Amino acid sequence: MVKYKNSLKLLKQLDWKLIATLLAIFTFGIVILSSATHANQTGDYSRLIKQTVAFVLGLGAIMFILLFDYNFLGQYYKELYVASVVLLAIVLIPGIGAIRGGARSTLSFGPLDLQTAEVVKFTFILSYAKIVELKKGKMNNVKDVVRLLMYAAPIIGLLIAQPDLGTAIVFCCIIAGIIFTAGIDYKILKKAIIVGVVALPIVYLCIDPYQQARITGFLHPEDTSIQGNYQVMQSNIAIGSGGFTGKGLFKGTQNQEDFLPIQDSDFIFAVVGEELGVIGMVVLICLYAYFLYRMLRISAESKDEYGALIAVGVTSMFAYQIIQNIGMTVSLIPVTGVTLPFISYGGSSVLTSMASLGLILNVCMRRKKINF
Repeated sequence: MVKYKNSLKLLKQLDWKLIATLLAIFTFGIVILSSATHANQTGDYSRLIKQTVAFVLGLGAIMFILLFDYNFLGQYYKELYVASVVLLAIVLIPGIGAIRGGARSTLSFGPLDLQTAEVVKFTFILSYAKIVELKKGKMNNVKDVVRLLMYAAPIIGLLIAQPDLGTAIVFCCIIAGIIFTAGIDYKILKKAIIVGVVALPIVYLCIDPYQQARITGFLHPEDTSIQGNYQVMQSNIAIGSGGFTGKGLFKGTQNQEDFLPIQDSDFIFAVVGEELGVIGMVVLICLYAYFLYRMLRISAESKDEYGALIAVGVTSMFAYQIIQNIGMTVSLIPVTGVTLPFISYGGSSVLTSMASLGLILNVCMRRKKINF
């Protein structure tokens, strides 16, 4: 009876405003996805059903994750780190990893695909947050910070080898968020920024030609012969034609007539702009802003350093994906294959996002000590 009452106390500590915001974003996404997939025209609701099933499974994943104290999971940070490396390495083996979108990043199980990097987001945050926590107070010189970065190097290297630069940048944001929150010396941070800026030309020369083309295209948006620029141009046309109130749901010509590329995933925000206008875009952005705010509050209220680092890692992941996807849609950022959380179509993405949110809620639920 005592355990039952304490379990109820834990549930009461959940951030129900965050959960309500998640439900609002997902509902918004299903409505937009129904238009982006032309389900209204074809009567084919299979992708909507798959998206909903992934979300329901994600709710199950959250409930499962909440059963375990995140500090208990953190005890296995070494095993989680090794699992992260193995999952990213195994897809590079010919015959095992399947090529999707030009990158060898997927395990194929018949009709189902699993992008291992999505799973690794979850395992890596748990492991890297613990690694950094254990180094707390030992980030006062460049050597210490370099050692922390060396733990992340195999992860970034394997992602670039696939090649999947977009996801590699997501992990860089997770790493930066965790290290910054842990209390890196600002002098070291300043030096790191300078080194990063100086190294940009070298990074440009090292990435694949198609990735270089995306950067070149961003710098020359008027040249539609450059790979990716045509897609961005169509996205801008769609958003611009939506005006303030939009053309109406299911009435966006760029979307419905398939001028808009990858409208169910990478460029789904353009569907929002065309059919719901500025009003629809602002509503979605406000939902995302509140979503991120609730997660940052959980980090600030965490009972320990490890919980705070986990929460910041997850928040950094979501923040980058949201900013990157919306930014590339409106020509503010070079195009990368990053999905819009809970809006873009993709079972693996939804499941991983839900599991990551489970980590945040785990930290939230245990921010106050309850004796069992």
